[in-house]
Amino acid sequence: MLPNSLDLATLAAAYRAGLKPSALFAHLHAQAAADPHHAWISLLPEAELLARARALDAQDPASLPLYGVPFAVKDNIDLAGLPTTAGCPDFAYAPHADAAVVARLIAAGAIPLGKTNLDQFATGLNGTRSPYGACRNAFQPDYISGGSSAGSAVAVAAGQVSFALGTDTAGSGRVPAAFNNLVGLKPSCGLLSSTGVVPACRSLDTVSIFALTAADAATLFGIARGFDAADTYSRPTEGHGRRFPAGQPFRFGVPRPDQLAFFGDAHNAGLFAAAAARLQGLGGTPVELDFAPFLETARLLYGGPWVAERYHAIQDFIERQPESVFPVTRAITLSGAKPSAVDAFDAQYRLRALKRRCDAAWQEVDLILTPTAGYHPTIAAVENEPIRINTELGHYTNFMNLLDYAAVAVPAAFRPDGLPFGVTLFAPAHQDLPLLELAARWQADTGLPLGATCQPLPDQAFPAIASADGMVQVAVCGAHLSGLPLNGQLTQRGGRLLRSVRSAPEYRFYALAGGPPQRPGMVRVAEGGARIEMEIWELPARHFGSFVAAIPAPLGIGKVKLEDGSQVCGFICESGGLAGAEDITGYGGWRAWLGRRP
Repeated sequence: MLPNSLDLATLAAAYRAGLKPSALFAHLHAQAAADPHHAWISLLPEAELLARARALDAQDPASLPLYGVPFAVKDNIDLAGLPTTAGCPDFAYAPHADAAVVARLIAAGAIPLGKTNLDQFATGLNGTRSPYGACRNAFQPDYISGGSSAGSAVAVAAGQVSFALGTDTAGSGRVPAAFNNLVGLKPSCGLLSSTGVVPACRSLDTVSIFALTAADAATLFGIARGFDAADTYSRPTEGHGRRFPAGQPFRFGVPRPDQLAFFGDAHNAGLFAAAAARLQGLGGTPVELDFAPFLETARLLYGGPWVAERYHAIQDFIERQPESVFPVTRAITLSGAKPSAVDAFDAQYRLRALKRRCDAAWQEVDLILTPTAGYHPTIAAVENEPIRINTELGHYTNFMNLLDYAAVAVPAAFRPDGLPFGVTLFAPAHQDLPLLELAARWQADTGLPLGATCQPLPDQAFPAIASADGMVQVAVCGAHLSGLPLNGQLTQRGGRLLRSVRSAPEYRFYALAGGPPQRPGMVRVAEGGARIEMEIWELPARHFGSFVAAIPAPLGIGKVKLEDGSQVCGFICESGGLAGAEDITGYGGWRAWLGRRP
């Protein structure tokens, strides 16, 4: 019996109960061939698809992590056996091998159904810029699907595949997710190989994942990622940083009310306010942020020389055959021939300055919440004003890869007109898994159905986060406290204040001789000790060594026992360094002692 849903948990249960991949894929091929949404450009021939499925029929479903899982591939990503068109028939070529990320998924047992429709050359956020037809929304066909990964999102939402690969340069893996009630993971750039992917903006592109659940996206990300030496923009996964498990408070940023834009929509402002309240209910504290530098960064993408990268990607083809390119795409791409090298450097310098301003937000918050798109236009509206509306669709997405952030688009609600509304959670690079973990909690809290299938969220555990977080916690008690002279040694290394604490009542506290700045020393004693006020900071492990190296004798880093009995790395003092020191234990902390002086 065919499963009601193709999410990984439900599909795996169906296979364990006796479903054969060949039976499922015979049904899926027929379903995709009859798709009314213009989601597909090409399907694997039925005979070849069923041969792949039959090869799994006799195997144990537990033998492969993605045993018999159907997926779709955006048609700017190579799949051997089908042409790669990038949404342009005259550009099409026959790849000799699967793209690296496709190969990893197939090796895990997944089976590709075919190639999906897109805004031509991945230039657009709407899904209408395709000679294969404007891709129609999975809920209301008069509305856009979102793009450029249009068909990938619709195929998942319609229940034709379990997941799909897209690409994301300016929002192409997030806007279609929001418009089709899906989870859309825009990974940190470089973590999924782009070998075998037709570039849009090579320095900014990333392969993306559309899934029915956040837990599915995490499983797929864990399988698909991996360093690829053949991809010059590939990079290894680093420690993922702070997690957001249930019961742990966190801080999330939201744009100031005057910086939110819904472009005249009557419903989405209220739905976003409700989404912020939902995140509060999951343990978050909202912090209003100045969103101006993020919005200015977004304007750099199409107002600056990054359009030249789009021109560079297909320069030979568009110069030889400009008439083969979709009119709007042609106009945008050819404009990329105009910026000069000076323009490129100007934009890079401006981006660096903006990134410093944007990154300052991570000292105040752990993640940021925004709408994924301000409003949801019709196909007719986009075709009437393609440039303006596409720019508005990128209001909350265009800055993400320029700033090197990780992002997850999640379903948030349904509007009164029946269309879905989604929001995006984003954080610094390598925070992909923690964001997905929070997205899984979010998705369970919303109770929304999966895609357009009307099926409920399955009971599934979030996959274990096996990779190390790459962070070190350190307790500080003196000049490194917030606002004091040496605190910059933490913040300049990406340090973040977690909480204020007190030590166990086992320490004497001294103002050491010398300076400036004058420093305290904590010495553990067998009796006569007291609780000392401290702060717990977290900083990337890769910077911990340089932080420790800057600490002068007689201070050092050891294990400090806290009031709750736990231990954490923290400042300790050699007893031999107390010559000339003043015992200030009675003040209970460095700030109190500083405050006692005139």
